[in-house]
This record gives sequence, C-alpha cells and structure tokens, in this order.
Amino acid sequence: MNHRYSTFVKTINLIVDYICLNVGMVAAYQIEGRESIFWMYNKNYLPVVLLFNLTWLLSANITGLYQHVLHKDSIKTFSHVIKTYLIFISLICVIIIVNSTNTYLITRDFLFSSSTFFGVLLAVWKLLFLILRRSDRARLNDSRSVIIVGCGRIGKDLQAFFQKYTNQGYKVAGFFDDDPDAVDNKEMYLGPVDDCIKYVLDNSINEIFCTLPVSESSKIEKLIVDADKNMIRFKFVPEYYNYGIKPVFVQSFGHIPVISVRAEPLENMLNRFIKRLFDIVFSLFIIIFFFSWLFPILAILIKLESRGPVFFKQLRSGRENEPFMCFKFRSMKVNNDSDKKQATRGDSRVTKIGAFMRRTSIDELPQFFNVLIGNMSVVGPRPHMLSHTEQYASLIDKYMLRHFLKPGITGWAQVNGLRGETPYTELMAKRIEYDVWYLENWSFLLDLKIIFLTVWNSAKGEENAF
Repeated sequence: MNHRYSTFVKTINLIVDYICLNVGMVAAYQIEGRESIFWMYNKNYLPVVLLFNLTWLLSANITGLYQHVLHKDSIKTFSHVIKTYLIFISLICVIIIVNSTNTYLITRDFLFSSSTFFGVLLAVWKLLFLILRRSDRARLNDSRSVIIVGCGRIGKDLQAFFQKYTNQGYKVAGFFDDDPDAVDNKEMYLGPVDDCIKYVLDNSINEIFCTLPVSESSKIEKLIVDADKNMIRFKFVPEYYNYGIKPVFVQSFGHIPVISVRAEPLENMLNRFIKRLFDIVFSLFIIIFFFSWLFPILAILIKLESRGPVFFKQLRSGRENEPFMCFKFRSMKVNNDSDKKQATRGDSRVTKIGAFMRRTSIDELPQFFNVLIGNMSVVGPRPHMLSHTEQYASLIDKYMLRHFLKPGITGWAQVNGLRGETPYTELMAKRIEYDVWYLENWSFLLDLKIIFLTVWNSAKGEENAF
C-alpha cells in the first residue's frame, strides 16, 4: 500500500512548483514592461506559458522529482530539485536555439529574470516543505495497527515485508492461527481464528490481513461478514502468491475478480491511440526536417566507400512475433553473415562511414518509415533478427513477452546502456528484463524521457555503440 497522504503531498508539491514557475514568469514579464500580463489577453505570451510548464513537467519526469516525496531526505530532495531545475533551463535554451526567439518573445532578459525568480521561489518553497514535513512526518506516516490471520509462508513473508518497509505505515500486532505451533515467535501469537474479530474490536486494530488458504473458505467468508458488520477493513492475500507472480492488475467480471500476471498500459485503446499519434507526428518531423537532407549526403558517402545498396533490409521479429522488413542505412560491406551474426567491436565488416553512423545511431533513421507504416514505434523493445528470436526464446523464460509490443527505434534497455553485442545469455536476459519493465510501466512521459536520453547519449557518445 502507498501512504494515505502520499498522492496528496505529491499533488501539493506539483501545484506549488507550478505556482512558483508561473509567478516567476509573470514577475519577469512585468519587469520587462509588457502592457498585459494576462495570458487570455496576450496571444504571444500564451505559447511561452505552455512551453515553460510542459518543459518543467518533462524535466521533473526525467529526474523523478515527485517520487517518494514523503521519504527523501533533505539532501536528496534538494539534489533532485537542482537537477530538475538545470535540465529545465537547458531544455528551454535548446528550444530557443532551435526555434526563432521572435516566435515566442523569449528574450535573454526574460529568460534570466523568470529563471532567477523561479529558482528563488522554488528553493524557498522546498525549504518550507521540508520544515513542515519534518514537524508533521509522524502524522503523515499514517501508522496503522494490523493483525495477520494465518501464519503460513505468506503470512510470515507479509510480516517480514512490513518490518522491512516501515514507511508503508503498518505495524503488525500479531497472528491468529488455529495452530499455535505455526507461529515461531510465541509473543506474536494472539489466539485461534475465531477470536480474531473480538481482539480487533477490543484493541483498536485498523485492518485485518487474511492469508488463509482457499481450503479454509468457510472461515474466510465468516471473517469477511463479521468484519463488514463491525466496520473493520479486511484484506485478503490470494494463494497464487506462492507461484511468485506479482499482483499488479485486477479486473472484475461480475463478482469474479481476475488478476492479471502483469499490467499492460498499452492494452488500453486510448494509450495506444496516444502512442500511435505521437509516432506519426514525430516520424514525419524527423523525415521532413532531418532525413530529407541527410539522405542524399549519406547515400553518396555509402556508395563511395563500398559497393552495394544504400539501404539494408532485414526480416526482424515484430509485434506478436510477426516478421517484418526493417530498414537501415547500410553500415557494413555486403556479406553473407548479416542475418545471423551480430556486429562486434572492431568488426571488419563495418565501413568507416558505417562506424560513424552506428556511433551516432544515424543508421536507424530509415526506421522512421517503419514507424509510419505501423510495424514499429519510436520507443519500444529493439527488433531482433529472426534467428536470435528463435535462439533466445528457448533460453530466456520471459523473452517472448517483448513481442506484446511493437519494436522501437530506441528503448528503455538501450538508454540504460544495454545495446550492441550480446555474447552472453545473461546480457540478453538483462536486456529482456528492461524490455518487460517498459511493457509494464509504459507512459507517454516515459517515452519522452527515453527519447531525450537517446539524444543525450548519442551526443555524448556510448561505449556499446559500435
């Protein structure tokens, strides 16, 4: 469980941060002597407001500023604030350089004044927040007394979890079980299951966690009924826990609860629509403003250095493991091993212009046409050769899960350094771990973060890009 107040505190932080940002902008705008500071009356100022606010949201998502706001210590809190602020200023400066400043009326004086006001207000607010949090943290922690019914492996693991993660706010008073010998610590044994409700009422216990097996269904049903009658919160831990499955997504079919093995945000039609719309818009932008003028230059250089086509085409594993033709700029000499052998460091097949393209990931540009066609996405698990899919599917248990998604030009594994050659099965298993995490945790902001990190890594250079 998350804190009762964690979402509230996170929301307050977000709102006040935006107030600081917009107050700083209004103050800077007023200093510049503008006639109107009201966004609704000033069509030139509105784009600036949207730009700054959206950029702050992206920056905060990149650094995880609003995660665990109740538990970060002071140093870590201010460290994240400073990182977010610097990324925010950097992104604004990059946008100003790329776009004409006349479009948004972002002058140097306005940028300096607004960022200074915002920085000061933000620092004061975070200091005030830390002081308030320190004085009220005990109350905000919302500590709750609970008892656990059933002292099998699940019950003991649940107690161990509460003891390890005290920030969850649960304090276990003890166990109820019909077998006293099941409880290792006799001081934690509170009695048989039938005495559970009376103990809860007499000792102001907040919640009951039931870990009894399904075979004890009659006792479970009685506990639920008695808990409802006495306004006691009752939580049931299902037996499938024993199979090591993480319960992350529950659906109700009538009165029947169905628990999925994992959450898949992109199974939601709205999420798929948002991702597809972004794929189309972003791909058109890259093709029109980058590919259009880079293509003839790279085509000439590729042709001058070695014989063969400009584009390299290869069948790769796509969504639902359907093969599709993946496009790249050819970065190697024409060879017979391209469909089965990965590129290695110092690979003699890689041309000089090919080495440059691979280091900067420019060789992937033609895949934006794959994105437009619909067999790839801008962000997703990287598509593998068919031979590798066949090889690793039998070696790595969760390998095929990556094919629930469209493959991507870049991905969560790649921005975390897991790219290039995979000479060991363990390296591929680690890559799959990141791919599955992306499958379970997709969000539009996560995609934006991955794209930003991809550009950043390409600019600074990557050790495994060869």
